[in-house]
Amino acid sequence: MRILWIAVGALATALELAAAPAMALQTATAQFNVTATVLDNCAVAASDLAFGNYSASAATPVTATTTLSVTCTANLAYTIALDGGTTTGQVAARAMTDGSSHQLTYGLYTSGSYATLWGDGTGSSATVPGNGTGTAQSVTVYGRIPAAQYVAAGSYADRVTVTVSY
Repeated sequence: MRILWIAVGALATALELAAAPAMALQTATAQFNVTATVLDNCAVAASDLAFGNYSASAATPVTATTTLSVTCTANLAYTIALDGGTTTGQVAARAMTDGSSHQLTYGLYTSGSYATLWGDGTGSSATVPGNGTGTAQSVTVYGRIPAAQYVAAGSYADRVTVTVSY
């Protein structure tokens, strides 16, 4: 019976120690600032503009669109310009070439009404404005090849540079 009382007494002492509040540790604290400076920035990506097959005898112009993806810092105003391409370098006389002396003229426009040529930002040429949101924004480029261009058959191409100014 004595062993039982010792065991019960030891158990009670252990329970009292477990329930006793632990001594608080001493602490010291400090704070630091976390900073960064966000710089104005834009990125642009472009998809190819493919008109497909062109027939000079078609009664209407051939049209196609492509999409630019512009990502700029939130609240940053920007403008998008398109140069005159590598064939002519002239916004008002853009043309594709077959690699020799043959050219197929086309236009790039700011809207589907095909009223305003998309310019390179020089002089009074039209550019497209925007305001950054911090996420990608899609901007449509409208292309049109005028009807009745009886040029040599073949594959024609040009390369246009997109410039985002901010």
